[in-house]
Amino acid sequence: MPAAPELISPRSPRVSAARRLARRNFRGKERLFLAEGPQAVREAAGHADTLVELFATLDAAERYADIVGEARAAGARVHLADEDVIADISTTVTPQGLVGICRFLDTPFEDILKARPRLVAVLANVRDPGNAGTVLRCADAAGAEAVVLTDASVDLYNPKAVRASVGSLFHLPVAVGVPVEDAVAGLRDAGVRILAADGAGTDDLDDELDNGTMGGPTAWVFGNEAWGLPEETRALADAVVRVPIHGKAESLNLATAAAVCLYASARAQRASGGCRSVTQS
Repeated sequence: MPAAPELISPRSPRVSAARRLARRNFRGKERLFLAEGPQAVREAAGHADTLVELFATLDAAERYADIVGEARAAGARVHLADEDVIADISTTVTPQGLVGICRFLDTPFEDILKARPRLVAVLANVRDPGNAGTVLRCADAAGAEAVVLTDASVDLYNPKAVRASVGSLFHLPVAVGVPVEDAVAGLRDAGVRILAADGAGTDDLDDELDNGTMGGPTAWVFGNEAWGLPEETRALADAVVRVPIHGKAESLNLATAAAVCLYASARAQRASGGCRSVTQS
C-alpha cells in the first residue's frame, strides 16, 4: 500500500466523476451510487460484482485495512486520498474516510414474484429518503424477503436512503419503479395477502393477530409520511390495518409503524409453522 495519497487534488477526473453521483440524474445515467462509511463499504465488498471503486484516506485505510483488503479482493479499484478529496465526494457532514462507488443492484419485480416471497414491504409514495432506508432496514431485520418501491417513491440510491439502510440495501431484493397497482396485482397473483397500513384502518392489528389471519404470505403497503395512503390505494388491499395506540401518543411515524407491522407478520408466520425462507416455485 502506498505511503502517500494517490489522489491529491479534488479536481481529479475520478473525484469529479464520483462527486456527480450525489445527483439522481447522474446516478441513473451511470447506474452507479455512493456507499459511505465502513459498514456500507464492507457490505458492498461482500456483495458480488457490486463495489467498483473505493476512496479512502490514509488513516481510514489503516484503520479499516480488512475492509480495504476485501474491496481489493472483490476487484474494486482502491484509491488513497487526502481528507479534502473525501470531503468533496462525501454527502455527510463528518465523513468516515471511506466512500465506495457501487453498481445498481435493484431486482426486477418479476424475479421477486418468481421467488414466492412470504413477507414483503411495499413503499407507496414514500418521499423521505431517510424513512425509505429505515423501512428497508426494518424489513431486513424482520426477515422480509423483498422490498418494493413504487414509481412515486424516493430514489433507492439517494445517499440518505443508502445510509439509513445501514447495509440492508445489500441484503435483500429490492424492486424499484413499480406502479402500486402492478405491485399489488402481481403479489396477489403470487398468493400474497395485501395489507395496507393506515392509522384510520378499519381492522386492528391486535385483532388480526388474535384471529390468526396473519400466518400466510403477506405484503404490507406503507404510504406517504404526511398523508398516508390515498383511498384508491387502500381500496386495492385485502384489509386496511391500523396499529393500535394504547397510550396517549397521537400517532406513530412511518418507520416505527412499519417495524411493528412487519414484526407482527414475522411472529405470526413463525407461530403458524410457516417457512420463513423463500419458497421456490
